[in-house]
Amino acid sequence: MKALVTDPNEIQECYALLATIHDPEIPVLSILDLGIVRNIELLHSLQTEGHIRVTITATYTGCPAMDTIAALIRMELLKKGYKTIEIISAIAPAWTTDWMSQEGKEKLKAYGIAPPDKRFAIPVDGIECPQCGSSNTRLLSEFGSTACKSLLQCNNCAEPFDYFKCH
Repeated sequence: MKALVTDPNEIQECYALLATIHDPEIPVLSILDLGIVRNIELLHSLQTEGHIRVTITATYTGCPAMDTIAALIRMELLKKGYKTIEIISAIAPAWTTDWMSQEGKEKLKAYGIAPPDKRFAIPVDGIECPQCGSSNTRLLSEFGSTACKSLLQCNNCAEPFDYFKCH
């Protein structure tokens, strides 16, 4: 029989460890900034010591980065001493940009990617340029460098930039 461990210090240490893992497609963001880590459970019994379960949700169904992220989580937890590691991919509830941290959105902008803005659920002209701050922008393509981004261009500074789509 397994028991759920609720030691807040151990759970916080696990979250701190996962905060060091960065998204392979947007390396400025940690997986916590993205909000894809849904839950961490520590399970212990007389037979199982060092058993951890991490639940993650992909930003998009079929996101190619999720296998890499799961492997990075597994490697970090193995280094930390966990012996049994379960990575659960949850599809419900569906991930939303509301789960991104405010700090993560600010990191995106500083990196040159316009953060999600609920006023633009569908990418359109007028998304603020992360380079100069102008809203005089135009949509070039609904599809950017990855499935979660669109490509825009600023009409003032002429710089192209990605916009992280809302959903």
